[in-house]
Amino acid sequence: MDIHVSTTPLEGVLVIDTDFFRDERGFFIEVYHEQRFREHGLPTNFVQDNHSRSGKAVLRGFHYQDMTAPMGKLVRCTYGAILDVALDLRVGSPTFGKYFAIELTAENMRQLWVPPGFGHAFLTLSEAAEVQYKCTGLYTPPSEGTVAWNDPDVGVDWPIQSPVLSQRDQNGMSLRQYLEKPAFRCGEC
Repeated sequence: MDIHVSTTPLEGVLVIDTDFFRDERGFFIEVYHEQRFREHGLPTNFVQDNHSRSGKAVLRGFHYQDMTAPMGKLVRCTYGAILDVALDLRVGSPTFGKYFAIELTAENMRQLWVPPGFGHAFLTLSEAAEVQYKCTGLYTPPSEGTVAWNDPDVGVDWPIQSPVLSQRDQNGMSLRQYLEKPAFRCGEC
């Protein structure tokens, strides 16, 4: 089984399609293969795996860790469907403040590589969704931040107007506030 890597308009954000086998019994997929990832220039130094379950219309993000504790994420949806979104927070990047969105589902088995220096958000499109992601850095609360999911300067075209949000996500900062708070800035990633 091989992997197929596609670039996106945001440098470093990659879509990963993996060959898989499906028959009447179910399916088999190698979601991570160190040698193949290395051959395609993908990270292989994952230190933490996360798994979340969300109900319909739950939106999580834009979450990030600044460069005092950088974290890249290899994201996949293992149950249901999500709209997965990466936001460029690399100050000085030609695509700073731009986003890339893709639907990840249990059926399409796609993965999205979100490198350090990006915010990450997802919206549950199905009745429920489970998201699993491998991280290149450990969760470090003093380094985390949240950019508002609905910041008009970002302008994500979310398919719903009133998602279910955590308190943290209700209080996310604007992109302009992000630029004004050096403690939260990603810097030149």
